[in-house]
Order: sequence, then structure tokens, then C-alpha cells
Amino acid sequence: MKVYFHLNLGGFSNCYLIVNEYNKEAIIVDPGQVTDELIEQIESVPYHVAGVLVTHNHGSHVHGLKTLRKIYSPKILAADWEVAREETTVISGDGKVRIGGMMVHYMAVPGHTADSMVYKIGNMLFTGDVLMAGTIGNTASSFSNFILRTNIEDKILSQTEDTVLFPGHGPPATVGSVRQFNVDFEEKIQNL
Repeated sequence: MKVYFHLNLGGFSNCYLIVNEYNKEAIIVDPGQVTDELIEQIESVPYHVAGVLVTHNHGSHVHGLKTLRKIYSPKILAADWEVAREETTVISGDGKVRIGGMMVHYMAVPGHTADSMVYKIGNMLFTGDVLMAGTIGNTASSFSNFILRTNIEDKILSQTEDTVLFPGHGPPATVGSVRQFNVDFEEKIQNL
């Protein structure tokens, strides 16, 4: 399995192409923008786009979905039906599904948005705007912030230290580095 990074310049958000090299199937995470480079990378092998994972329904993470649906017929997983209407496979809570020969675990992590999902494939977590290298996602209220922090601690920081985080914005990180350096958890870290 390989992961390729594509930057959406319109929203400075990250899009990921995850490929299963054995069966030539692929999953796209957060298609904020479909670029020539992304299509070329898919078509040069070619890979079959088996699925799209949406971390949350913000334009910089889903804007390219309309273009993808014109070219491919992937299974679209999201917690918000409005992402692709009747083509959306709506997920909620925590669970798992096999797509493209890869086991995808999904976890509801509300707080940044009500529909925020985190996806785990192997030792990789695709966190969207829930958790980034130096901070957590922004929230609309202190209650949402509490819910987000609680879910991050329970579902993400409980993973092994070498689990790699691929966020919706910014560089990748590991669970270990987030535990040690994330400024939003600094107070808790100093009290340990």
C-alpha cells in the first residue's frame, strides 16, 4: 500500500490517494480539488478508484467530488448525506468496511463539525480537520471543544505512538509527536 499527497491550493487542504498495488485499486481521501496530476497518477497505472472517504463536508475537502463522480464510480463514505446525496454511503459511529481490498476503520469524532470522521487504514489515520500536527480543529463552542478533545483522547491518542496522522491541513505527524508537542494538549501534558 502506498499513499500519495495532493495539495488543494484553493483551500490549502490535503487530498490523499491510497493505492493497493496488488489489485490496482485506490481510495481517495478528501478530494478538495481534482487536479491533472491526480488524474494522471490514477490513469498512468491505471488504478480503479474503488472509494472516496470524506472526513467532513467542507468545500475544501469535497469540492472535487463532483468531477470525480463524472469520471469514476467510487463508493463514497461520509457522515453527511449531502456530500453526494443518493450516491453517499452514510456512516455513523465507529465501524469498518472493506474497500479496494483494504480494511477501512472509521470513527466518528465530532466537535470540529457534527459529521467529522477519522479513517484508519493499517497504521495510518486520516484525521481531516479533527487533529493536525500542532493543533486540534476549531470549534464553535466550549462544549464542542470538550467533545472534540475527549474524542481525540479516546480514539486517536489511544493508538500506538508510531501511528501516522495524515491531516486535512498541514504536514503529517505521529500519535507520539502529538502526545508530546500538540499545543492544545500542552496543559494536560505538563500535568502528567
